[in-house]
Amino acid sequence: MFTPLPNALDRWYRFRMDWKRRRLRARAILRRGELTCLRRGSWDRDAILLFCTIRNEAERLDWFLHHYRTLGVGHFIFVDNDSTDDTRARVLALPDATVYATGASYKAARFGMDWINWLMLRHAQGHWCVVADADELLIYPHWQTRPLPALTKWLEAQGQPVMPAMMLELYPKGPLDQAVYAPGTDPTTCLDWFDAGNYTITHKPLLDCLLIQGGPRARCFFERAPNRAPTLTKLPLIRWSWHYAWVNSTHSILPRALNRVFATDTGERVAGALLHTKFLPTVVEKSRIEKVRAQHFGDAPVFDSYYDSVAQAPDLWCPASTRYGGWEQLEDLGLMSRGGWA
Repeated sequence: MFTPLPNALDRWYRFRMDWKRRRLRARAILRRGELTCLRRGSWDRDAILLFCTIRNEAERLDWFLHHYRTLGVGHFIFVDNDSTDDTRARVLALPDATVYATGASYKAARFGMDWINWLMLRHAQGHWCVVADADELLIYPHWQTRPLPALTKWLEAQGQPVMPAMMLELYPKGPLDQAVYAPGTDPTTCLDWFDAGNYTITHKPLLDCLLIQGGPRARCFFERAPNRAPTLTKLPLIRWSWHYAWVNSTHSILPRALNRVFATDTGERVAGALLHTKFLPTVVEKSRIEKVRAQHFGDAPVFDSYYDSVAQAPDLWCPASTRYGGWEQLEDLGLMSRGGWA
């Protein structure tokens, strides 16, 4: 059960994080000059918006759009970070997209979050928004039959401006480069295995957030340094306000009260999952490229070895792997919760 902080310490953390929030917003405003608007679309006042920084994701784009349109996203706002395939041309041709472009450093922009903070400050006030990477597919209880507008209406009635989701890393059985995937199709038909139980949860009091780690990357690539494994906690669905600011990807946000998405008693709150489709066959070649670009992680020695390992096309499957079977299965495993969203 969650243990509350002493009042004085909690006030001190709120004070520190409020100044951090102001700095992050100012930083985002200063970075706005790195973005060029190539296409400005329009959307309804009640449209659900999706924000995504994208680079060389042509093979995923069609299914990504299909998935989120089916969920009820009304407009996409993309930042294309120097794609060298036809990603940019394809998003520019979309009738329901606004497209910005930048050649600036993804890493220097806090891994793209300065750009997202600015664009949400500019466009998202009062809107429910999804923030997701191109390899992340949001699901939640009853997602096939209850679209996002129904969920957001229910969240509003509960006084919940944020819905969390655990990033569930999917992978194939066999070497990564031997999987068969047809671009534009559902990646979960190719990536149909996941780790069901090797997760740790830590409360981070400064941000008042939960840190979930584990999964195949922790098991295969960070066995000797599990605390360096990727964070799996995310806040992909949020009703945006101008004074918010993302801290570290969508793992945490300010004001820090927004990170309190977990129950502090014996009950549960609604929580979804982000199906992470990173490990398509092209990840092997992309790992070689991304190691050279060095744009994704702050500690190069640690992550250079990660990229080297992925470039060897390992088999992430193990006898404890579980075949993916839908949201009901994830709820039974405790990786998703419907809360009161019955």
